Order: sequence, then structure tokens, then C-alpha cells
Amino acid sequence: MRIFVAGASGVIGRELVPRLVERGHAVTGMTRTPGKEKLLRNLGAEPVVGDALVAESVAAAVAASGAEVVVHQSTSLATGVNPKRLDRSFEVTNRLRSEGTDNLLAAAKSVGARKFVAQSIAGWPCERTGAPVKNEEDPLDSSPPAAAARTHAAIRHLEEATAGAAGIEGIVLRYGFFYGPGTSLGLGPEGEQLDLIRSRRFPLVGSGEGVWSFVHVADAAAATVAAIEGGEPGIYNIVDDDPAAVSEWLPVVAAAIGAKPPMKVPQFVGRLAAGEFGVMMMTDMRGASNRKARDLLSWTPAYPSWRLGFKDGLR
Repeated sequence: MRIFVAGASGVIGRELVPRLVERGHAVTGMTRTPGKEKLLRNLGAEPVVGDALVAESVAAAVAASGAEVVVHQSTSLATGVNPKRLDRSFEVTNRLRSEGTDNLLAAAKSVGARKFVAQSIAGWPCERTGAPVKNEEDPLDSSPPAAAARTHAAIRHLEEATAGAAGIEGIVLRYGFFYGPGTSLGLGPEGEQLDLIRSRRFPLVGSGEGVWSFVHVADAAAATVAAIEGGEPGIYNIVDDDPAAVSEWLPVVAAAIGAKPPMKVPQFVGRLAAGEFGVMMMTDMRGASNRKARDLLSWTPAYPSWRLGFKDGLR
């Protein structure tokens, strides 16, 4: 198939493109950064420089590729995210999830692509009531923390536009928290979160009962290939088999990287440092079930649990 990947030089794109090429697909990879054309060429893609926020740029790039499938992995995530001002940190990414989604979807339809696959997030956007682990039928949060309201709205827009698209098969992949190579914002070897844990600036807040779902970047890429090649329209949680409370996984991460155990602080201290959103992540977030992806995508994560994956993925 002819496959167009927007955000091809990103954390998932770098894992995804070579897998698609190995399986015989012709891949066009779009990046916003001219200096990354060589990287994409080395991965096996035909590189193109374009901006998902510029409709004309996207339309021309997708048309030139003759894409049968368009994959939206475009984000703009910098280090130093402040959970007290999450919307400010994600300002460009939020535009990519709203305006960028609309532009890429319109371009895909204009060339007669049969499938559109878009990146979303598992876990924190979901309703924080009821069961600690959510499936794809459970609603999104009706009252997200104020600091993340625009980010949440952008995620909702992406999911509704993709899953509800007419005339094309729309697939939303809700990835869990990334770990592994290249995950600068996740739990990667060069990631800022590990630096915070090493310096004991990532404390256990309150009860630590917030449930997180993880996925190794290689497993996320493998699931994306499965969705491109055989997934039915809809929303899929792309996470491992082992959702876990912060109080359970955080000490394991610290031990895995040779750090001291995390400090414990009450919620009011956590709120001063990380705001309502940060405290929610630590105490009230929901995990995600991967049963649908396992059953309908015939996908099995190579790292079924973060307990195994952290041993390799955090080195």
C-alpha cells in the first residue's frame, strides 16, 4: 500500500516507518523540520517537508503521495512540561490535534484514501468515576482539570472527527504512556521523567492510587501497523496488559534506574507543585484495557507488562 505518515520523524514515526517498509509498503514521511529529511530517507521513506497546520501544504503532500492510508502522528512536544500550565505546554500539539486533524482528514478524502489512522491518548482523558480501568466504550471526562481543558478538548475533537468521519475508515489509537528509546517526555533513557525520579523530584503524592497504563514504543508501532493493515474503524486502547497504580510502579522505576525510593508528600504539597492536573495523575487517573486491540487487531505486545519492559526499556 501507499502510506502517508505525518509526524514520521517523531517517537512513533521512527519506529513505524521501517516496519511498514519492511512489509513492502511505499511510505511517504512528512516532517515539519527540513533537517530531518535525511533521517526519513534512512528509515526507508520518501521524505517531504510540510506543516499539518497549513491546509495547502498538507493537500499537496498527500496528493503527491497518492496515499491509500494516511497516518496522523503529528505532535509538537517539548521538554519541560509544566502540569500547572498543561494547555500552554501543549498549545501547538492541541492545534495539530484539531486543525491538523481536519487538514489531514480532508487531504486523505480528496485523494480517495480508504483509511485514516490518528494518535490519541489512553488514561487521563477518561471519566474519573467507576472502575479503575476503562475500555473504549467508557466516556471521556466531562470535567477535566482546568489546566488541561483545551488539551482535553483537542483530544476529543481528534477522536470524534476521526471515528465519525464519513467516506473513509477512521481509526483512533489511544496510546498509553510511552517508555523506551526516544521518549523524551515519557520514561525513556534520555527522558526528563527519569531525571526527576533520580533527583527525587517525582514524589508519590497522597495515596498514589492513580492508575497508569504503559506501552513500549516498539509495541505501539507494531499495533499501528496492525491497525493500518487490518483494523476495523473505531477506537482502540494501545496499552500493555498491566495497568498499575503510581504507588506500585513508581518505586519499581526508581529501583530499575538505581535511584532512591520516591519521597511521599500529601496532596496539598503536590497541588502546590503540580496543580490539580498533577495531583489527578497521581491519585485519581484511570487505566485502560487492551482487550479490544488484542481481539480485533490480532496484536500482542512484546512487553505485556511494564514490569518486564522497564528492565530493558529504561536502560
